[in-house]
Amino acid sequence: MTLIQPASGPSRELDSWLSAHGDDLIRWRRELHEHPELSRHEHATTAFLEGQLRALGLEPRRLPVGVGLVCDIGPSPGGGRVALRADLDALPVAEATGLDFASRVDGVSHACGHDLHTTILLGVASFLARQPDLPIGVRLIFQPAEEVMPGGALDVVAAGELDGVERIFAVHCDPHLEVGKVGVKDGAITSAADTIHLTLESAGGHTSRPHLTGDLVYALGAVVTGLPGLLSRRVDPRTGTVVTFGSAHAGSAPNAIPQTGELKGTARTSDYRTWLQLEPVVAELIRDLLAPLGVRHRLRYQRGVPPVVNDAVSTALFASSVARLGEDALAETAQSGGGEDFSWYLEEVPGAMARLGVWSGEGPQCDIHQPDFIADERALAVGVRLFAELVWETARLRGQA
Repeated sequence: MTLIQPASGPSRELDSWLSAHGDDLIRWRRELHEHPELSRHEHATTAFLEGQLRALGLEPRRLPVGVGLVCDIGPSPGGGRVALRADLDALPVAEATGLDFASRVDGVSHACGHDLHTTILLGVASFLARQPDLPIGVRLIFQPAEEVMPGGALDVVAAGELDGVERIFAVHCDPHLEVGKVGVKDGAITSAADTIHLTLESAGGHTSRPHLTGDLVYALGAVVTGLPGLLSRRVDPRTGTVVTFGSAHAGSAPNAIPQTGELKGTARTSDYRTWLQLEPVVAELIRDLLAPLGVRHRLRYQRGVPPVVNDAVSTALFASSVARLGEDALAETAQSGGGEDFSWYLEEVPGAMARLGVWSGEGPQCDIHQPDFIADERALAVGVRLFAELVWETARLRGQA
């Protein structure tokens, strides 16, 4: 597509703002990093953000669920607003980074970089609030509960906060990209992710006589080892469909076949149509695997999130905005197997997600969701620049900048 490219843009003002407020970004991020909160419990985080936004003269509104904020800046939406989204929640992961500002909450940390996402959006709010004439209305979405299913994006949609939004954008930290680079991809950039909770029941018995009862532990093993293989023969392998179990529990005595047990895992696929058809296939295969083993089962299959599918126009806007950050800033990125509830927004309005490089360029590239995940704080300024450029790029598309 061809974008309108007038000379106007926020670069000079951004340089000035970053020079004056770069330390604020670091301070805000470290405050959030030290005080992480789990999904749907982001009360202190919400209060902190609300105070900062009101100090800027803005009028944020809390979501009906009590956590999370939405804040409008700029002209009323004659032609619709552009929305920018950040997620607030942390993970139940004990931090092991050794940072001076490491989490003060036992067993909870920002191991997915949401503290950076939130700080970037707060920085964008601070910058935009100081601009006398924005070329387009902006809606900032500080979303709770991205890490759980169902996630907080559905709460934002249910609250009507996408009304008047014509396009939405987000970034996610990527420790495999060096700081200063942004990965952009047209089409699907994440995968669908559902959860499987399987409960098994048996009469139990002595381990010397498994033929007289339903061997529940053997049945659990049959599902763990058999379901992924059978699924690969029922679903096109090009869809990247995979089932993996992360939790298995049954019994405690070495000589007693337990009466109850459970498995918890995920089903993921990179293909939207496969996602729509996956639940009945999984249920059928589990039923057939367990049929000859004499155990009863209950399956709770929870639909999670569809893939994040970036539309072509929004991807082009991202790419042109990244290009304004520097000659080598734009990077290719592949579709991941992870899930992201940003996808629910894209069921309502067009938009795109990009990957923000947070690797320092030296040392190991510790992945997200690991206790030693560290993000280079220079990425904060990159994220603020990128979101600000997106505002002007979207306005250029409409011929308003």
